[in-house]
Amino acid sequence: MTDHYIKRILDLNLPRGQSCFLWGARKTGKSTFLKERYPDALWIDFLQADAYQKYLLEPQRLRQELSLLPSIPLIIIDEFQKVPELLNEIHWLIENKKAQFILCGSSSRRLRFSGVNLLGGRAWRFMFLPLCYAELKELNWPKIFNNGMLPSHYFSENPTKSLAAYLFDYVLNEIHMEAHLRQKEPFSKFLDILGFCSGEMINYSNIARDCGVTYKTIQTYFEILEDMYLGYFVRPYKARSSRQIIQEIPKFYLFDTGVASYLKRFHFTEMRGADAGHAFEHYVFLELTAYRLLREKRDPICYWRTKDGYEVDFVVQDKAIEVKMSSSISKHDLKNLLIFSENEEKSLHIVCLESCKRMVKEGEKEINIWPVEEFLKALWQGEIWT
Repeated sequence: MTDHYIKRILDLNLPRGQSCFLWGARKTGKSTFLKERYPDALWIDFLQADAYQKYLLEPQRLRQELSLLPSIPLIIIDEFQKVPELLNEIHWLIENKKAQFILCGSSSRRLRFSGVNLLGGRAWRFMFLPLCYAELKELNWPKIFNNGMLPSHYFSENPTKSLAAYLFDYVLNEIHMEAHLRQKEPFSKFLDILGFCSGEMINYSNIARDCGVTYKTIQTYFEILEDMYLGYFVRPYKARSSRQIIQEIPKFYLFDTGVASYLKRFHFTEMRGADAGHAFEHYVFLELTAYRLLREKRDPICYWRTKDGYEVDFVVQDKAIEVKMSSSISKHDLKNLLIFSENEEKSLHIVCLESCKRMVKEGEKEINIWPVEEFLKALWQGEIWT
C-alpha cells in the first residue's frame, strides 16, 4: 500500500470455486486491488516476458504444472488476453480440477476477433474503473479535470508527464499491437483530435478527412478504444416525441477527464468557461457510468437531441438529467428539460454548482436542482438510479 491508498468499492463476492473475468483499462488499479484482496493467490503476470513466452509457446504447461499440486490455490492471471489459447486449458482445469481463476484483462479485442473459448459462461464478469466519488469522497476540481481519476495520476505531483507516458508509451503502442495497425502516424493524428471529440456526436467523415484515412478506419479506431475500456459510446434516446430526433449518431466519452484534458492541451485553474463546463459534464457522465457498471445496472445511459438543437445531456431510467456548471440556475437553463417533458413522462433534474438543493415548478412540471455533491451522494446511495 502507498500513502495514498484508497479502498476500492468493487465487491467481487466470489463463492468458493467461482471464476471471473476482471476487465478494465490499464492503471485503474486492478493488480493492486487483487494483490491486497487475495495475498495468497498464485499470480501469473503476462507483462513479464518469461511468463508470457512460456505459456504462449506451450499453453498446456499451465494444466501440467497445476495438476501436480496437491491442492490448487486461487490463480490470478494478469493481462490474460495476451495468450488467448490458454483459455482452453483454464476451461479444462475449472471443469476437471475445480480450479478457481481471476482473469484480469485490459482489452477484449483480441479475444473477440479470435473466436476463442470464453469458458462457456462459467466465469462471472466484473469491471474495474478509475476512482469515483464513492471512493474519494471529495471534489477537488483541479485534480479531477487536470490529473484525472486514474489512481497514480490523481495523486501525481507531475500529472502532465504521467499522462504523456500513459498515452504515448502505453496507449499508442498497445493499440498498435492489439489492432495490428500498419502505421502509427494516422492514429497519432486521431489522438490529437480525440480530446475535442469527447462528449460530442461523432462525425466520422470529418475526423477521417483530418486524419487522412477512411471513414471505416475511424470507426475501427473508436471501436478499439471501446474494446480497451478507454471510452464509451452513448446512444441517442429513442423518444416518442413528434419532433425530429437525431436517432443514429452516437456520442463518445473518454474514460477519464485527465486524459481528455491532456489531449485538448487544457489546464484548468478555475471553474468557469465553456471548456470547464464540458469537463464538468464529462465528470458527471463518468460517475453515472461508474455507478451503472459497479452496481450492475442494465439500463443504458442515453442522450436526447432534436434536429432543432434542443438537447438533454443524459436520460437514465426514468430520469432526464442536465448538467450545468453554474452556481445560479436561471429560467433559461430549464428550457431543454421542459421541451423534453412535453412528450416524456420522466422526472427532471439539473446537476450544478448551487449550494442547496431546491425544486422549481414551471406550470405542472417540477425540476429538481441538485448541488453536484448532493447528487453524487444520492446516486451512490441508490436514490437516483434504482
